[in-house]
Amino acid sequence: MKLSPFLLDRWIEQKQDPDSAIEYDLASSTGPVWTLRELLAMAGDGELEGLLNTPISYTAGTGTPALRAAIAALEGVDPDAVQVMTGASEALLILFFLAAEPGANVVLPDPGFPANGALAESMGIAVRYYHLRAENEFRIDPDETRGLVDSDTRLVLVNSPHNPTGAVLSDEEMESLHDFCAERRVQLVSDQVYHPIYHGPESRTAARLPHATVISDFSKALCLSGLRIGWMVDHDPARRERYLNARSYFTISANVFSERLAVLALQHSAQIYARARAVAGRNLALLDAVFARHAERLRWVRPRGGMTAFPSLASGSDSRAFCQELARRGVLMTPGDCFGQPAHFRLGFAASGEKFASGIARFEEFLEGLAVR
Repeated sequence: MKLSPFLLDRWIEQKQDPDSAIEYDLASSTGPVWTLRELLAMAGDGELEGLLNTPISYTAGTGTPALRAAIAALEGVDPDAVQVMTGASEALLILFFLAAEPGANVVLPDPGFPANGALAESMGIAVRYYHLRAENEFRIDPDETRGLVDSDTRLVLVNSPHNPTGAVLSDEEMESLHDFCAERRVQLVSDQVYHPIYHGPESRTAARLPHATVISDFSKALCLSGLRIGWMVDHDPARRERYLNARSYFTISANVFSERLAVLALQHSAQIYARARAVAGRNLALLDAVFARHAERLRWVRPRGGMTAFPSLASGSDSRAFCQELARRGVLMTPGDCFGQPAHFRLGFAASGEKFASGIARFEEFLEGLAVR
């Protein structure tokens, strides 16, 4: 088994270097960061003492009953339908692992999270991509997607709100694809780690659909990536048993402190989501103005959800040199070749929080400097 270099993470981790010149992280896909102090402050007196008295031991492989109940309440499902994971990454790993049968294929979005295709291919699974095109506002083409499914297809994966484009599936689009897959006994996987962060019409969780498998986590919309907690919602008990069995081989269980803090976060999810929406909305308004002022150099499709946008250079040239020069000036954005789309670049507009305005001002200075060359 051989994995291709993970260009996305290698690029972003440069901000962690001790001598990094990066002042503004506009590359990451997360939301405004919370501190442990801020999280505990929402719970009031007594939570710290409870945390300190937590036994340092394994938790249940399915997740603690308290965490599963909190996730179930968020998703509107029964707690039995919830399987806790070590981030959405473990959920995806397990899904591809279980799909790895001779002759199997999976249907994935392009662009999409780079690990998905790499993991599937490393396990010998054929990957078929449906294409999200800027000229179509990065919307899914239903006919193209359905045309990729055959008797050897093990799963169709959708990501809404989408990373990196910010595209969103409507409820009707999700339901249509769900029914199509259910009729053919193909697993529909909805990666909705950015739900419910929308910048226009909102969509409902796909957990309401009886044959869908939902993946989510605490890293994106809930802005607590350091917890490394994710979850799956699946109404099929046989599939849930397979997930639990695979997890027993992979990570066994989550971090006991992370699970306790995750419950606390979900008890105050409205406050966390409100902050994420406020920051993302305010920063997206700044981007509206920037892309209007620089329309001769940049193209973009305004994201309808999530915390990332996927602009492109109007010239159609490779964005890596553009991003490298910008990084030398202290602003980090992700070159599009990390997603197999060299003319694009990913711009995260929530991770930098209150620093975004200064970062985007530095970005404009850079653009104006290019204009006079």
